[in-house]
Amino acid sequence: MMGRYVFSIVIGVAVTMTLLFVMQLLIATGKQALTKPRERAQLDFVRVKRNEALNVEDFQPEKPPPPPETPPETPPQEMDNIDPSAPLITIAQPTVNADTALSGPAGMNIAEGDYLPIVRVAPVYPARALSRGLEGYVDLEFTVTTTGTVDNPIVTYSTSSLFERAAIRAVLKFKYKPRVVDGQPVAVQGVKTRITFKIEG
Repeated sequence: MMGRYVFSIVIGVAVTMTLLFVMQLLIATGKQALTKPRERAQLDFVRVKRNEALNVEDFQPEKPPPPPETPPETPPQEMDNIDPSAPLITIAQPTVNADTALSGPAGMNIAEGDYLPIVRVAPVYPARALSRGLEGYVDLEFTVTTTGTVDNPIVTYSTSSLFERAAIRAVLKFKYKPRVVDGQPVAVQGVKTRITFKIEG
């Protein structure tokens, strides 16, 4: 019985000493952990572009459909649908300064056939003049050729230079029956006309 007590006391003393040693060791290591500076870890972020898959195959566009063999018929133009608010352009009757009288036998004046207007095209109202609300007219002088066309149109007077180009372009599209003398067509010079540009409100 006495031996058991002694054995228990020895084991208790050994366990106590072991615990004290472990506690002392923990205290010592704890102080070092508190006093030693921490190493801070740094994280570096590197952005890498994502690899994109590119389609390197040759792109072939689709073939357009073949054109129709016969073009579609254009619908007839309706001449009755005229805008009443469109600008009004008037063209004066051409006048001739040249002497058109011909001397015939026995002092009789005969004219085998004077020139006559066949086609008279109205000019296009200039956009700049229309936007400014300008009105006016252009006096022109030209020659009616032996084929009935207009040659060498000259502006003799205009209220604004904005109208001159439109008036010349229109006069060049005029068509005439040429003047005939002795069965031969002749040119007529000095033909004058006035083209008036007017906006109707």
